[in-house]
Amino acid sequence: MGDARGVSAIDDHLNPAQQRAVTHGEGPLLVLAGAGSGKTRVLTRRIAHLLAEGLAAPHEITAVTFTNKAAREMRERVERLTSGETGELRGLFLGTFHRWALEILRRHPDA
Repeated sequence: MGDARGVSAIDDHLNPAQQRAVTHGEGPLLVLAGAGSGKTRVLTRRIAHLLAEGLAAPHEITAVTFTNKAAREMRERVERLTSGETGELRGLFLGTFHRWALEILRRHPDA
């Protein structure tokens, strides 16, 4: 899905712990870290890694954050790390907790 530039950029500027998180195998992964420690970098590179390696389709990925600004920044970073073609990201959910909950309610109005 991403080009060679995007795939190599996924690994740029990661410390060993961040690299392990980005390339983590199947199953859940919890990242606990303080402000400014690179959580957004890890999350966006993890998404790009999953897409580039074909480990997940965009519609299988949900990433949530607290603010619209952070959600926009995550989307921009993922677009830069992948080839930048927004069509490749169709179905990928990057948004706030509130927007995520709203999407669930829209899809399941009887819930």
